[in-house]
Amino acid sequence: MTRTDDGVGSGISTFIGILETSDDGSIRLDLEQIDALAGGCADGSGNSLDEDSLRHIWISNSPEGTVSKINTETGIEEARYLAGPGAADPSRTSVNLLGDAVVVDRAGGIAKIAATEDRCVDLDTDGKIDTSHGPSDVRKWGEDECVLWHVPLPSGGTTNNQYGPRPVAWEGVGPDDCTKPRVWVGWRDVDNGTFRRLNGETGELLDEVSVAWPGDQWGPYGGATNKAGDFWVVGWKVGPLVRIDGGDLTMDVHEIPAPPNGEQWTYGMALDADGHPWIAGARTVYHFDPSTAQWDFIDVPGASFRGMMIDTEGRGWVANNGSSLLVEIDTLSKTVAHPAVPLAGAAMPVGISIDIEGKIWVVDQGTSTAFKVDPDTYQTLLTATGLNEPYTYSDMTGVGLGLVSFPPTG
Repeated sequence: MTRTDDGVGSGISTFIGILETSDDGSIRLDLEQIDALAGGCADGSGNSLDEDSLRHIWISNSPEGTVSKINTETGIEEARYLAGPGAADPSRTSVNLLGDAVVVDRAGGIAKIAATEDRCVDLDTDGKIDTSHGPSDVRKWGEDECVLWHVPLPSGGTTNNQYGPRPVAWEGVGPDDCTKPRVWVGWRDVDNGTFRRLNGETGELLDEVSVAWPGDQWGPYGGATNKAGDFWVVGWKVGPLVRIDGGDLTMDVHEIPAPPNGEQWTYGMALDADGHPWIAGARTVYHFDPSTAQWDFIDVPGASFRGMMIDTEGRGWVANNGSSLLVEIDTLSKTVAHPAVPLAGAAMPVGISIDIEGKIWVVDQGTSTAFKVDPDTYQTLLTATGLNEPYTYSDMTGVGLGLVSFPPTG
């Protein structure tokens, strides 16, 4: 399989795609070689990416205002954190290539959480890190020393935080130091979609842009960055699809046409290895080619799609809460590979992620469970239980970011 970068935006990375084949024949990112590349950071620090820290999935428990850190190898929830002060309403999470996560609070905020204790801060200087060690060990706001920063953001002041922050995405690498990526977040300010780029180390505001947002629909809904550091954002139900250039901050706004079946309803979004946006809708999966500005539509009768993610083999995985199933899309041929992957025990699949081993994670809001699924056999390998109506649609593991940052080359 040969992939090429879409060439959109100003490049900040010259890394090449690196893959390895595991003993079971699956293809995944070769983290040891990525470590070696990261050792040549622009600041000469020799810092590298941590393989162990990319072995977690970060899932929001929206009703209780927390986010869970779950080991993707064992299914064990290793920590649970408050997502913000007061009545937090967390949803999307994003994980950088060092494993650190941010979680957005639709009630108004974004917080960064360290993946490993060596990156946490001993605030009370007692010689140890005070942090959560499991789902029943949630520290009071301001007392967990692995919550590194929090930035208040507007909620939009609407019912159910309708305009509050949702799209969030790290850059693959920073422009000056590959261990210090920046992070994008967006929300709606009445008539505009507003987007900020923050310093990933401190949360400090670096850039802010806005664009007119249509009608009285919900605000910007999902986001992801490509290899060049451009931020792609999609709006709920009717779009639009927006690209913010990571260099000069100019914006391209693309209207999303109604699909041939007439059921327009945009929801989840992911980027493939070429940086092309894919959008999950009502019974349609949309593909946008940035080089031609052309749309493709894949019809899946009876579907009601939510989250979507794409793996290294070009398989698109979509949560279908219409019938409690997982749908597989061949993004290379733009066809339906499997219209109804069994997912026994699920009730309302909403979010999709892919772990570092290439396994599929399905977040099921209805049963408060996350399922780990083999992409070849469709077997459920394990379940992570004890969540609280989890509601996350984004790149919960960082592997989606890894796909566009280190795309397959052959």
